[in-house]
Amino acid sequence: MSYNWNWSVFWDLSPGGSGTYMDTLIQGLYWTLAVSTAAWVLALALGVAVGVFNTSGHRGLERLCRGYVELFRNVPLLVQMFLWYFVFPEVLPDAWGDYIKTADPVMSTFWTAVVCLGLFTSARIAEQVRAGIESLPRGQTLAATALGLTRRQVYRYVLLPITGRMILPPLTSEALNLIKNSSVAFTIGLLEITGAARSMQEFSFQIFEAFAAATVLYVLINIVVVILMRWVEKMARVPGFMGAAK
Repeated sequence: MSYNWNWSVFWDLSPGGSGTYMDTLIQGLYWTLAVSTAAWVLALALGVAVGVFNTSGHRGLERLCRGYVELFRNVPLLVQMFLWYFVFPEVLPDAWGDYIKTADPVMSTFWTAVVCLGLFTSARIAEQVRAGIESLPRGQTLAATALGLTRRQVYRYVLLPITGRMILPPLTSEALNLIKNSSVAFTIGLLEITGAARSMQEFSFQIFEAFAAATVLYVLINIVVVILMRWVEKMARVPGFMGAAK
């Protein structure tokens, strides 16, 4: 039995009465961008902090940071998403758990996805920050200390600015992975791009058209991120320190 292609399905009204299927996909694009952006901010802040503390020289703090990294890096993302959404509210005090479970379901799934993706990605960023700091010549730290800088100032003015430039390429990969990983949020009910495409194909039975549109949206988002990050790399490059500008 041959497949009945129908590219005009995007302009058909969706059963939910919220507009066309194209409107559904655009709404999914909005939630993907919102989740990815918020989770990226959380991941970058936590990742840098954990990465810095993991090179602090304090044995107890470094063990705690390594435990954090291993926990969130080695548990599958889907399992973490289910734990945050289904299990976490149950272990909180009753009032807090009931509030989370009875709050706006859309925002509940949104913030669950943000926290889950942010923590998962922060563990990966933390390792990149740690590796970047440890790869720098020890003489830079010694020279900064000899100039009278405190340890906090050494990190702020010497180590982190150089490390940030060095790890921009892997950070680009993490940003792209975060956008793609946001598709896991549809398993808890958030209608991001993948969830919107799945909803469209379930009602219209046009599976190829729905996921072709989702593929195009993901590709376009990632192309924009790559272009933006390459511009940031070019603007942040220190002449003579990193590779020549292309």
